[in-house]
Amino acid sequence: LPALPLRHKCVPATSLLLLFLFCTVSVFISAYFLYGVKRELEPSGGGVSGADGASADSDDPRVTPSRLLPLRSVSGGPGVDPGGARTDPVVLVFVESQYSQLGQEIVAILESGRFRYRTEISPGKGDMPTLTDKERGRFTLVIYENILKYVNLDAWNRELLDKYCVEYGVGIIGFFKANENSLLSAQLKGFPLFLHSNLGLKDCTVNPKSPLLFITRSGQPLPGPLPGDDWTVFQSNHSTYEPVLLAKTQSAESVASMGQNAALLPSVVQDLGLHDGIQRVLFGNNLVFWLHKLVFVDAVAFLTGKRLSLSLERYILVDIDDIFVGKEGTRMKVPDVKALLETQRELRTHVPNFTFNLGFSGKFFHAGSDEEDLGDDLLLSYVKEFWWFPHMWSHMQPHLFHNQSVLAEQMLLNKKFAMEHGIPTNMGYAVAPHHSGVYPVHMQLYDAWKKVWGIKVTSTEEYPHLKPARFRRGFIHSGISVLPRQTCGLFTHTIFYKDYPGSPNELDKLINGGELFLTVLLNPISIFMTHLSNYGNDRLGLYTFKSLMMFVQTWTNLKVQTLPPVQLAQKYFSLFPSERDPLWQDPCEDKRHKDIWSKEKTCDRFPKLLVIGPQKTGTTALYLFLGMHPDLTSNYPSKETFEEIQFFNGHNYHRGIDWYMEYFPLPSNTSSDYYFEKSANYFDSEVAAQRAAALLPKAKIITILINPADRAYSWYQLLVLDGQMLKTEPASIMDKIQKYLGLANIINYHKILAFDPKKGFWCQLLEGGKTKCLGKSKGRRYPDMDPESQGFLREYYRDHNIELSKLLYRMGQPLPSWLREELVHTR
Repeated sequence: LPALPLRHKCVPATSLLLLFLFCTVSVFISAYFLYGVKRELEPSGGGVSGADGASADSDDPRVTPSRLLPLRSVSGGPGVDPGGARTDPVVLVFVESQYSQLGQEIVAILESGRFRYRTEISPGKGDMPTLTDKERGRFTLVIYENILKYVNLDAWNRELLDKYCVEYGVGIIGFFKANENSLLSAQLKGFPLFLHSNLGLKDCTVNPKSPLLFITRSGQPLPGPLPGDDWTVFQSNHSTYEPVLLAKTQSAESVASMGQNAALLPSVVQDLGLHDGIQRVLFGNNLVFWLHKLVFVDAVAFLTGKRLSLSLERYILVDIDDIFVGKEGTRMKVPDVKALLETQRELRTHVPNFTFNLGFSGKFFHAGSDEEDLGDDLLLSYVKEFWWFPHMWSHMQPHLFHNQSVLAEQMLLNKKFAMEHGIPTNMGYAVAPHHSGVYPVHMQLYDAWKKVWGIKVTSTEEYPHLKPARFRRGFIHSGISVLPRQTCGLFTHTIFYKDYPGSPNELDKLINGGELFLTVLLNPISIFMTHLSNYGNDRLGLYTFKSLMMFVQTWTNLKVQTLPPVQLAQKYFSLFPSERDPLWQDPCEDKRHKDIWSKEKTCDRFPKLLVIGPQKTGTTALYLFLGMHPDLTSNYPSKETFEEIQFFNGHNYHRGIDWYMEYFPLPSNTSSDYYFEKSANYFDSEVAAQRAAALLPKAKIITILINPADRAYSWYQLLVLDGQMLKTEPASIMDKIQKYLGLANIINYHKILAFDPKKGFWCQLLEGGKTKCLGKSKGRRYPDMDPESQGFLREYYRDHNIELSKLLYRMGQPLPSWLREELVHTR
């Protein structure tokens, strides 16, 4: 009996002990099956298999096999919508700051691909940008420069973004860049994925079974160390993770918990969406490693269902400028010419019908040493083997010659040389030395080219600017297609491999994944500029393009082709039809442009003030009042459109800036010249604002705002009702305009304007008390609008007037009296 209480006391203690042991064993068993054993329901053990979990694959036991996606098609990616795209083709990019290097590299690739994007500073607890607009998704892809900013989002924003991604089939690309404070091993918050950081990696290889590969080609490993020692590799046994790139650690030590047999570690993984319905691609470093750029392009294409994708077709044209030009010692000799032809034949194994395009200046034929002159002769004996185009006879810069006949004479000399030596003259392509006269446009060059050679195509690296190169574009002007031209790291002075600027390694880096490779990767059409001197001595031109084509063939699935220039231009503008129309820039805003612009032209001839309308607001009266000021000079009248040039909004724009400048006087030597033009059609032109901002970035703008109902009524009556203030107090308005323009001479318009009771309008007061008024169609009185029409128009313009008030508020501009009155009626 005494022992009974003791037994009752022991039972709870034993139960607690057994419960503790059971929980401990359960934890170990769960950990064993979660991280050490391949689960039977999943086709693979995860991104990297350990000793017990290595998958049996006859090709590579370290690479996991691909899995079909039950949620979305692998071939299409998550962005595919059979019923039509439900998202706008815009990428939302979350960056650490607007100056972060990785963020700028991400944006640069998107810009190179001509993909639309929006950047946002990664929110911590801030608001997420609006993701939808009337049942339509605003973004087709989300990119995080720092994936930790995504996983650490507050619960509200995280749920908002994840729900959007699931509902609209939007994928996420994220980067993890380790630093000295990063944990060596940690689980990614909320995901069955572990990160092992601050590693040095080597011998990268591409997983041939990765479903996102498109441009990227899998094959032999890339030997050697990867840049930096701050790499992160990923580990998971969840079937949602598929390795894309794998590499070895630089040291012999294995990563803890990954096993000795995990020789290849995933540095880029693809989340197939099996975990939470969202597909992702995660990078274990930034984009410094060139292979990451290549995979990034494929990731963007895959996750957007190829909506934001570059095709596999690439076209290249290699121009060799300055044929026969060059000082002694830099020109081609007989062996060099033979090597040129032989290399062309070799390149045709990679690029069907590849042909070097030779630009010649006949004046310098036989201007080298005896050996080099023999090279000239041999080159002409191979004339039918190459494509040819005219440079200038004496390598002159066309913009230095204002007389078209002088340019034509030079071209005729080169054409005569071509005909004497059997060089074809019908290729329809030409390049100007130093790109002079192509852009900014020197019309004398264009006209002479067409007259002498029948030129249809040229190229330049200057439109719209030399740098950044990714923004170079084409345009068509005066019947000549202008294509963007690219550099390739070779210039007239790069002759010897050992003397390459920086070291020979710099040239190899350009070719092997560097800027030259990226030019081919990101541009459907590339015209490369090289020079005669690059094909003599060490023949760096031949070395560069042989190496480049080998590299492209090894690491990509690109189909590189070539076309003659005229056909290439047709192809270019079929791909980019919106580029047909040029966008004229101010030549004085870019030093390079100013250097190749005619010295007989000056930016002082451009107007500094634009009166942009709109119509039926009194712009003609304002034009008259402005012209009364001694410091202000209007444009010459047009035979077609009277006082309005109408340059920026219509067909006149395609006549070029030379045509536009002819409407303004040659400036005097004083600095008081202040030109202006008035074209009321600019106000509602979609293109005029962009065009005017590009050509006249510093110009001042004046617009006149009146009640849109009054404007509509005046259109209906075909009569003009002037702006309220301009109508009643024009002298006060002109005082404000003089101060706005910063004019040195301030004149008193109260003394030179007089009200004409017959016209019901203010007119210019002349000597003797006479007045000079506008024409009969201006300033007349008309019956008041009936209340019913006034009410209809007030309601019709209600929302527009509200938006106008918001715009003026943001600009810090006072509201016109009529607008204040209209807003009162909207309450």
